[in-house]
Amino acid sequence: AVELGTDGWIQNITGNILTPAQGKILFVFTSLLMFGLRFSADFIERNLKLSPIGLLFACSVMAVIGLRMVSAIETFAGAMVALAVYAIGKTFFWPTMLAVVGDRFPRTGAVAMSIMGGIGMMSAGLLGGPGLGYAKDRFTAEHLQATNPALYEQYKAPTASRFLFLEEVHGLDGTKLSEAQTAAAKTPDQRTVADASIIGDRQTLKADAYIPAAMALIYLLLFFYFKAIGGYKVLKIE
Repeated sequence: AVELGTDGWIQNITGNILTPAQGKILFVFTSLLMFGLRFSADFIERNLKLSPIGLLFACSVMAVIGLRMVSAIETFAGAMVALAVYAIGKTFFWPTMLAVVGDRFPRTGAVAMSIMGGIGMMSAGLLGGPGLGYAKDRFTAEHLQATNPALYEQYKAPTASRFLFLEEVHGLDGTKLSEAQTAAAKTPDQRTVADASIIGDRQTLKADAYIPAAMALIYLLLFFYFKAIGGYKVLKIE
């Protein structure tokens, strides 16, 4: 959810806050950074003396900081720094979690890894798609409704946005919002709507940061669990 789910939105969000072209550049930049870093996990573990659980905890904290930083970006240079922190945070989640399953449950072979991967893709599809989409609709609508109720009624989407047990919310009509965002010479109303969308983007990224924050807590508990049983060890089939 933090990596694949957020990546589905991060380009649009950064492109909305900055420009679409800059959003694409930033997406490629974070992908290249992750590509390089994923060859360095063994070096990091050996030289920083981090266990896989310690690495996952550190990554979770970095992801929280990175997403909070991205939510406040104003310039392209600032976005590069913020997304670099976020990229470092999300780099090792997927491969390291699968490695931990292989280390601790060697008898399962590929079965446990497949189960873990399936759960991961479910979380990306549930939280990363509908979840963040609902958050964007809700935060944008709430801001515009609070600042300009009449304009909200004019731009309100005809169908409600839903997610799990949370209350329904009417976001903004996609066609009207796109027209407001892409207008060369924006009217005051279009500027207000576009600004509300940006505020919704920022709030969505802040909400997204709660996911790695919860992960950090879980990994911290796992860290203390392994410490209590003598430390993290790779189990082998004798």
